Amino acid sequence: MPNRLAHETSPYLLQHADNPVDWWPWSEEAFHEARRRGVPVLLSVGYSSCHWCHVLARESFEDRATADFLNEHFVSVKVDREERPDVDAVYMEAVQAATGQGGWPMTVFLTPDAEPFYFGTYFPPAPRHGMPSFRQVLEGVRSAWADRRDEVAEVAGKIVRDLAQREISHQGSRPPGEQELAQALLGLTREYDPQRGGFGGAPKFPPSMVIEFLLRHHARTGADGALQMAADTCERMARGGLYDQLGGGFARYSVDRDWVVPHFEKMLYDNALLCRAYAHLWRATGSELARRVALETADFMVRELRTGEGGFASALDADSDDGTGRHVEGAYYVWTPAQLREVLGDDADLAAQYFGVTAEGTFEHGQSVLQLPQQEGVFDAEKTESVKRRLLAARAARPAPGRDDKVVAAWNGLAVAALAETGAYFDRPDLVEAAVGAADLLVRLHLDDHARLTRTSRDGRAGANAGVLEDYGDVAEGFLALASVTGEGVWLDFAGLLLDQVLARFTDPENGALYDTASDAEQLIRRPQDPTDNAAPSGWTAAAGALLGFAAHTGSEPHRTAAERALGVVRTLGPRVPRFVGWGLAVAEALLDGPREVAVVGPDASDPATAALHRTALLGTAPGAVVAVGTVGSDEFPLLADRPLVGGAAAAYVCRNFTCDAPTTDPERLRAALGG
Repeated sequence: MPNRLAHETSPYLLQHADNPVDWWPWSEEAFHEARRRGVPVLLSVGYSSCHWCHVLARESFEDRATADFLNEHFVSVKVDREERPDVDAVYMEAVQAATGQGGWPMTVFLTPDAEPFYFGTYFPPAPRHGMPSFRQVLEGVRSAWADRRDEVAEVAGKIVRDLAQREISHQGSRPPGEQELAQALLGLTREYDPQRGGFGGAPKFPPSMVIEFLLRHHARTGADGALQMAADTCERMARGGLYDQLGGGFARYSVDRDWVVPHFEKMLYDNALLCRAYAHLWRATGSELARRVALETADFMVRELRTGEGGFASALDADSDDGTGRHVEGAYYVWTPAQLREVLGDDADLAAQYFGVTAEGTFEHGQSVLQLPQQEGVFDAEKTESVKRRLLAARAARPAPGRDDKVVAAWNGLAVAALAETGAYFDRPDLVEAAVGAADLLVRLHLDDHARLTRTSRDGRAGANAGVLEDYGDVAEGFLALASVTGEGVWLDFAGLLLDQVLARFTDPENGALYDTASDAEQLIRRPQDPTDNAAPSGWTAAAGALLGFAAHTGSEPHRTAAERALGVVRTLGPRVPRFVGWGLAVAEALLDGPREVAVVGPDASDPATAALHRTALLGTAPGAVVAVGTVGSDEFPLLADRPLVGGAAAAYVCRNFTCDAPTTDPERLRAALGG
C-alpha cells in the first residue's frame, strides 16, 4: 500500500512511496500530526542519486520491523534536499555545529515544533565501527522523549538559540579590491596540488568556480600562475577517471587525490559548470583538449539529461545493475581486461594500454575505471576512435544507471549559460537551440505571472516548492548569457524581472546581505543564509554576478549597487577561504575590470561583418564582459541606443566605467580591446 509520498513530483520521494514506513512529505500537516500524537519527528533528508541513501533505505526503511517501530513512535518526514535546499540547509547547519561533520542521508530528530535535538547521517542495521544501529538510535530517542521530555526540550531550545546567533560576518558593503584578490590567489597557490592538479587532498572535487576565477584573474592581470593552475587542473581531471572517457561528462568527485576513482553519480550542475569552464579555457588558450571536453560534456548533457519537455534532468545514479541483479556503484562504467577482449578482440591490448586498464584493476574486484594516462608512444587516432565507439556501444547494452528526471530551475540556468556559450564558440547552433529550449521551459513552467520562480518541475508539471535565491541568480545568469549569444533582448528582460525579485524579497535593506529564502517564504527555525560556494555557486554569489551583468547591460544603478554590496562578504572570505568562494571571486574580477560593455551594430541580421564582430566579442576574455548585438536603430538592448554604423559598415563599441573607446569595424582591433 503506497504511503503519502505516492503523489509527489520528486523521484527521490517516489523511491520511498512503497516503503512500509508511513512517510509524510515536509508539511505543516506532518508537524500537526506529531503534536496531536505527542511524538517526535524523524526527518530524513537525501536525494535520488545518493548511494548511502539507497543503502539506508534497503536496510532500514524497507524493513517491516523497523518501519513498525517508526510508525508507532514517530512521525516520519522525508525530504528531497534538491527540492527543499532551505530545509536541508538549516538542519545541516545544526548537524555540522553539533557533530563537526555532515552529509547525506541526513537523519535529524525534531520536536513537533521542528526544533532539532538529535542528529546523525547513515546508521547501519547492526552496530559496527563504534556506530550504534539505527534501531538502537530509534529506541534511545524514544526513551529520551518518553522519560526526559523536559531535557529534550531544553537541548532543542539551546540548539535553535545557538543557530540564531550564527550570523554572517558581512563587514560592510565594500567589494574586494586588488589586494584581496591577490591574497585569494596566494591562498589558492598554497593549497594547490602541483603533482596532480586541483586543491587539497582526498576526496577531490572539481573546482569549476575557482577555475573561472583563475581564468578571469589571468585575463585581467596576466598572472601566468593563475592560468597554469587552471589549465593543469583541467587536464588532470579530463585525463582521470572523474571524466567519462567514452560518453563524456564528469562524475561528482574523485575519492582519491589522483582523479582515478570517482564517486560515479553525474550531476547536472557539475557538468554545466565544467562545460562552461572548459569552453572558457579554450577561449583563453586554444587548447584542443579543452575544446573536446567542452563539446563532449555539452553533448552528454543533451543526449542523456535532456527531458521530453526540453529541460535538463538533475542527475544520473552512481549505482546500476551489475548484470546479476545487484545494484553496485560504478557497474555501468568499469572494465576488466577480459571484458575488453570480449568486445574488442585483438584491439583489447591497445585499449588496455590507452585507457589504463590493468589486471589488478584501479577499482574493486579487478575492475578499472577508464583514464587517459600520460604515457610514451603515439596512438593511431582512427584506431582509438574505433575502440571508443565499440566500447560505448557495448556499454549501452548494460543496465543503465537510474535518472532523476526532475528539472531544477537553478541547475537548468547553469546549463543554459554553458550550452549557449559552447554552441556559440564552436559553431554548434544545435547546442544554442538546446539552451533556448531549456530557457523556454523555465519561462513557461517555472515562472508565474508575478515573476516568481518554482524550484522544480517534472514531466511538464510544476512542483509545489518556491524558488530559492540560487534559482533566481542562476536562471538570470543563464538568460543573460543567452541574450548575449542570440541577440534576443527578451532574455535580458526576463533576467531583469528575476533580479527585481532578488532586490525586493531576498536582500537585507540594511546592509545588502542576501538570504537564501524570500522574505515571504515558509518560516523555518532560521532563515538560511550562506555566501560560500559549494558544489555550485551559492545563491549569494550567483545573484551578485547576475546583478552586475544586468547593470552592465542596462546602466541600472540599483542593480550595480546591490552587486557591490553583496560582494562585501567576498572581501572577508576571499583571502581566508578562496576555495569556497570561487564564483564570488570571479564576480569580483568582473567588477574590477568594469565589466566591459560591448555593443555590436550592423545594417541587417544577415550581415557577415556583424556576425564576425559579434563572434569576436563573445570570444573576448575580459572578465564578465556583456555583449549586445542588433541592427542599427534597434531597441532590443539598451546598449544599442544611439550606436550608428561607421561608414555604413557594422561597428563594435566597447565601454567601461562610463568611458567608451572609439568604435571599430575591425575584428582584430575589437579582439585586442577585449583581451581576446
